[in-house]
Amino acid sequence: MRLLEVHLPNDERYDTVIRAVKAADPIDYYVQDTERKDRKLISVFMREGSGQSLIDNIQTALDTCEDFRITVLPVEATAPNIEEATDQKADKRVQATREEIYSDVSTGARLDRDFIIMVVLSTIVAAIGLNSDGIAAVIGAMVIAPLLGPVLGFSMGAALGDFKLLKRASITLGSGIAIALVCAWLLSFVLQIDLQSRELMSRAEVRLDGLALAMAAGGAAALSLTRGQASALVGVMVAAALLPPGAALGLFVGAGHWTLALRAGLLLSLNVVALVLAALIVFRLRKIRPRAWIDQKNADRAVWINAGLSILLLAAATALILWLDLGAEVSVG
Repeated sequence: MRLLEVHLPNDERYDTVIRAVKAADPIDYYVQDTERKDRKLISVFMREGSGQSLIDNIQTALDTCEDFRITVLPVEATAPNIEEATDQKADKRVQATREEIYSDVSTGARLDRDFIIMVVLSTIVAAIGLNSDGIAAVIGAMVIAPLLGPVLGFSMGAALGDFKLLKRASITLGSGIAIALVCAWLLSFVLQIDLQSRELMSRAEVRLDGLALAMAAGGAAALSLTRGQASALVGVMVAAALLPPGAALGLFVGAGHWTLALRAGLLLSLNVVALVLAALIVFRLRKIRPRAWIDQKNADRAVWINAGLSILLLAAATALILWLDLGAEVSVG
């Protein structure tokens, strides 16, 4: 359930907002006077996932007003019990509001000191785990890697046509990958690179099943976000597609194994594109779009550009994978 609080001027727009609240068929609502006589506070109690249209209608009614605030609060419990939504309504109520999703994604796409420290620490753990063939260490590194936020931020920015978020997420994701590469490269001068490590060498194997894993991880991450559910475990899947290949690339470059580095770099690039494309598709299918039609036009353009480039890159990379596999089979034969 969600509690929507609308703080707005007490003028003719208040009547429009009240009509929108009543039309939304909320569980309950009430109006409070504030310390300022010219202000009203409307609290609306709604089922989870059913507040997006109401928020959009309220913002439309208050488009010419700069002095209002809508706050979305989660409700842990209430008494007496509320009847469950019918099956027909349930399908429409499985999604968090666009504003909640944007807030989560925007926070996760922030490049700050904590993000940098977590990338450095997770890369150190991943590089040591890869080189020592320690799968537990690799999994631990994926748990603490903060790479889910910028991936979803990039896809969300494209879905909404929000170029500010798109730019910030791109910088954060690029910086995170660059920091991981530099850390792994520095570690390669300390560690004795073990080419017998299965965990390390598997990150130099570019195969179509790895591409499918990245697509599934990106789609699952975006779906869990739109459903308003915890995405920590899904974040591990996203990190699995990015952190180990990035750490392996840095180790191979530092050790001078250029062929292996090329394969690890290709795997990393493919996974980035697959993650972003899958998340973008899920956001589109879940109708995560801007409210205003002018912003919708920008969003459509951003979606088609990003999707087109991603598909072209995936097609080219897939052809390269098949060519490499064919070459390997011919040499073995």
